[in-house]
Amino acid sequence: MSMKIIRTEERLVLELKELSEYKKAAQEILDWIGTEIKVLLLTGDLGAGKTTLAQAICRELGVKQAVTSPTYAIVNEYDRDDGKGPVYHMDLYRLKDLEEALQIGMEEYLDSSNYCLIEWPEIIDPLLNGEEALISVERVSESMRKMLILKATD
Repeated sequence: MSMKIIRTEERLVLELKELSEYKKAAQEILDWIGTEIKVLLLTGDLGAGKTTLAQAICRELGVKQAVTSPTYAIVNEYDRDDGKGPVYHMDLYRLKDLEEALQIGMEEYLDSSNYCLIEWPEIIDPLLNGEEALISVERVSESMRKMLILKATD
């Protein structure tokens, strides 16, 4: 069984049959969004696979370090092996409001031109400029995931 891919100009839909397909999913997502979009907003229920997808995307971007959940750190920074700047992986679940996001420097991260993979991004909606990709991850079963990827529009 292999991953089902539906690609249009407006959206990318990935149906993963096995957890081993995250690498291919990350490749498809990065290829579809192109190199201009650097902010990826990851949404989905707890346990849906957002962090697993972020790990796979980091690998595709050349991160060699261990990629771990930033739940407690809020922001993890990883170096790319091509030297093209860090990748920021954020988990905003524990933030109470937009003010806390501003205090950790969210505007600077978003304006950095580096990749920002942001789990639980809803709290920073007012800071978004329409140049993001929204990635919704749905857990269909123990091993199956469905991902809907959209390019944000103003």
